[in-house]
Order: sequence, then structure tokens, then C-alpha cells
Amino acid sequence: MTEFKLPELGENIDQGDLVRLMISPGVSITEGQPVMELETDKAVVEVPSSVSGTVKDVRVKEGEKVKVGQVIFTVENGSGGVARAPSPAKASSVAAPASPAPSAAQAARAVPVASPAPAAAAGPTEFKLPELGENIDQGDLVRLMISPGQSVSEGQPVMELETDKAVVEVPSSVTGVVKDIRVKEGDKVKVGEVIFTLQGGVAVAPQKVKPAPVEHLSGQQAARLAFQAAIQAEGKTEEQALPPDQPQPLPASFTMPAQLGKVAGTEHRDPVPAAPHVRRLARELGVDIHEVTGTGPGGRISEDDVKAYSKALLVSAATAAQAPRAGHFVEPELPDFAKFGTIQRVSIRGVRRKTAQHLAEAWNTIPHVTQHDKADITELEQLRARFAPKAEEAGGKMTVTAIALKVCASALKVFPQFNASIDMGKEEIIYKQYINIGVAVDTDRGLLVPVIRDVDKKNIVELAAELTQLSKKARDKKLTPAEMEGGTFTITNLGGIGGTGFSPIVNHPEVAILGLSRSSMEPVWLNGKFEPRLVLPVSLSYDHRLIDGADAARFLRWIAEAFEQPFLLSVQG
Repeated sequence: MTEFKLPELGENIDQGDLVRLMISPGVSITEGQPVMELETDKAVVEVPSSVSGTVKDVRVKEGEKVKVGQVIFTVENGSGGVARAPSPAKASSVAAPASPAPSAAQAARAVPVASPAPAAAAGPTEFKLPELGENIDQGDLVRLMISPGQSVSEGQPVMELETDKAVVEVPSSVTGVVKDIRVKEGDKVKVGEVIFTLQGGVAVAPQKVKPAPVEHLSGQQAARLAFQAAIQAEGKTEEQALPPDQPQPLPASFTMPAQLGKVAGTEHRDPVPAAPHVRRLARELGVDIHEVTGTGPGGRISEDDVKAYSKALLVSAATAAQAPRAGHFVEPELPDFAKFGTIQRVSIRGVRRKTAQHLAEAWNTIPHVTQHDKADITELEQLRARFAPKAEEAGGKMTVTAIALKVCASALKVFPQFNASIDMGKEEIIYKQYINIGVAVDTDRGLLVPVIRDVDKKNIVELAAELTQLSKKARDKKLTPAEMEGGTFTITNLGGIGGTGFSPIVNHPEVAILGLSRSSMEPVWLNGKFEPRLVLPVSLSYDHRLIDGADAARFLRWIAEAFEQPFLLSVQG
């Protein structure tokens, strides 16, 4: 009997909601055949089988949360296949790994991807820095574990390397006697760079170094996790951890102390005398290892030093955390609704969960202001109807949103502060030299925002076609995470549903979002008399830290006038 376990789903993704099972007991399956649809925080993916055989029993059911490494089903007369990552839902099937995700302790150490039979080398053999992981091409050499004349064997740790994500031990992929070392401690070394050579050595295929996954947490989450980890490291419960005369466990509103929030920056810092497992413990507790004083020989830092430092910071911060910060909102407890009648509890899944978290962070981070205006689109509507057939020939629809994309791209060139982000930590404004506009799409899973890139370089017909394609992909659950990244501004259109105006939430880290409502015929005073005109309500929410009200009013009026006088796009855009 062969087990199929949920394979790795991607960086920092360890579980998902089981949307649909495509198998049942007694069904024959083959390697690469899709067996389930899984909804993660980022996308809906089809998970292909990495085994072949006849399904014996299924261990999960639709609607459950399943974790990486969990047994999904078993097969009789089964055989395993090559492990690969799952693909986006309804895309082409790709074989998935059948092995569970590695533990944190295992992931922190270098793990070889493959170990083919070694081949003898005639001359000096070079050991080059192997791949370190996705988007990691270099690291700081913390410690060398070899010296000239020393014998090394395949799999033996030869160096400790600090990357942006973790400190890892790099194992050797060669066997022999070290001839010369080309680097020294403190150097930045790049993937593919020669680290040392061997005389009369044998080499195997390069090995990938897999650092421990790093999840970016909010200050409050990190504080709670750090506190729990510190207690667990001592082998005590929360009640045992602090004596009665000490502050009790931190409340949910506790914010991470500045000392705990520190991590190694991009600048080089001198190596600390601590073993990799000690540094790993410090990272798990949210402690900057450079701040810990070692009590061992030569100032070497032990696990006890890290635990003591972490506990001291947490206890000192607990008193201040007893009273909520001024203006900090703590969500109140809900009443027992069941005593008033029948209720049903449904878990917040995938996209809805991610949307809720992201919008809450955006609302709590950005001081929002919304500006409203109206645009007379009578002439624009005539032009839209005139050029609609051309857009249909290109595979799109000439909608107001498609026209708004071009209008906003032109406006962002005139008002570059709306195509920016603000970095309060570094006290800098980041002006983007590209214009990528996201468009909110209403789907049965929640709100998705596909991003159209280089909007300023495309005409309205091209934008209409691309918008139609991305909107369809979003509703068909085929939109990839990459297609929702890199936006500099967002448009959301509720005109197809109704309403006379609303206050959209800025899509952080952007600084503004344009909302379109339903257009309607209104009497407008023109040339000494009232005339029926088609009027479009527009709303602009913006980050008041960067944008002043007067600038927002000018920006929105520019957009309204561009709708009213399309010729402006040719003159000013």
C-alpha cells in the first residue's frame, strides 16, 4: 500500500482548504493525474498525483483544511513518481512531491537535491557555491569549517553562510583533500563562485541549500509567537512561566518591542560566536543574535543566553502592555449568538481570509481620506459605442473601466505622487517609473485584483482586450499570484451593480484608489438651460500621509475633465 501525502505548496504555505476531490475509492489513477483542487491564501491549485495505482481509501473530505505532509489517500499496487510542485487550478497538470514538508530543524540545514554517483577528476576539483534558494544569489560567509590540507567528504559541512532569510550550513558536494581556499570569513560570496579546490578529488552534482522558510509576521503576531516559543523552549506552560508577582502573559494587543523586532539588515555585521542551532533559536524567538551577550568561553552564546535575553525583554515589556495603547483598537469578544437562535459557523477560507487580513492592515496603516466628484460622460459614451466593435475584434469589451485605465495612466504621469509608495521606516517616498494598474474583480471567492502592466504604453483597445482576459481568468480561478503583484494604482468599478458613490480602501502599499459608480442621466445647466447629460460619479481614496486634499481634488478633477473631454488625452497624455 502506497500513501499519497500533500506536497509542498510554495514558500510560507503550509496548508489549504480542500475545494474538490477528483478521486474516490476503487478508481485507478496515474502519475500526474489531478486528484484534488486546493485553495490557499494565494490561489486555487490543482494537485496532481505522484503515485499510480488503485485508490484504496481517502483520508480527507471536501471543505477540510489539509496540511503539507498529511496523508490524502492510499493506493494498492502503487508506485511512486517524481516529486514536483502543484500547478494553478485548471492549468496543465504537473507531478507533485509525495514527501511531507521538512521540519524547521531540517530545513535550516543544507539538504542535497540529488546525489548521483561521483565522477573522478583528473586535476584539481573546484567546489562552487551551490544554489541557495529562490531569489537568493549571495550570502555573507560567517564561518569556514575547512583549511588547506584537510580531507573533506561529500555531505560534510564546509561553511556557514548568512543569507537574507537564514543562516545555513553548506555541505560539500566533492570529496578529497583541500588544496587552496579562495574566500575568507566576512566576504560576500555569490552562487557559482569557487570557494575552494581539491587535489585529486571527485565531484557530484551540485546540491541546493534550502534555508528555513521565513514568514513575515506583524509585530503583534511575532510578539505572541516569541512569547510562546520562549515558554516552550523552557518546557513550561504559560501558567508556570511567570511567578505570581510578575506580569502575566501578554494580551493580544501587545506590540513587539523594538529590540525583538530587529533582524539582520542588508549591511554586513561581524559574525557572532554562536552555533547554527543557537542562531536558529534566536530567529524563532525574534531575537537579534547580535544583541545577546554570551556567557560561554570567549563570549560564545548558548541557547540559555538566548532564552534569558528573550524572557527579559518580554517581561520588561509586559507591564507597558497591560494598558492598551492610545488609539489602538482591540476587537471585543462576541456574545453567544446561539442563545438567541440557530446559527451556522463557516470558516473564512483562502481568498476571503487573505482579503480580510490585507484590508485590515491597509485600514490600520493608512490615514484614509475620500474625495468625490462627477464627470459628464455624454460625449465619451458616444465614442465608446462607436469604437466598441474594434475592441470586440481584439477580444475585449470597450467598457468605462478600460477607458479609465488609460485616463488614470495619463493622470499618474501628471501627478507622480499618486504613483508612489511611502516608507515611514526609512522616511522616504518611493516614486515608481512604471505604471501598473490593478482592477478589482468581483468573484465567487471574493475580491481579486489582477494587475495590467505598462498601461501608459498601450492603447485603449489593447487595454480592453487584456482587461477582459484577466477578468475571465480571475472568475475561472486561473489567475496566478504573479498576475496580482506589482500594482502602483487601483481602479474599482461598482457601476454594474449600482450606487451613487463609495469610499474604497487604498490597496497598501499603494497610496490611492479610484472608485467608479453607476452613471445616470441628470439635468445639467449648460448654455443658459438645463440639458439631460450622462453623469458618472467618481471617488478617490488616498493616503493623507503623502497626498494633501488640494492635490487629491486636482487629480480627481483632471480625471473628470479627461472623461468629459477625451481630446485632453491626446493633448496632455
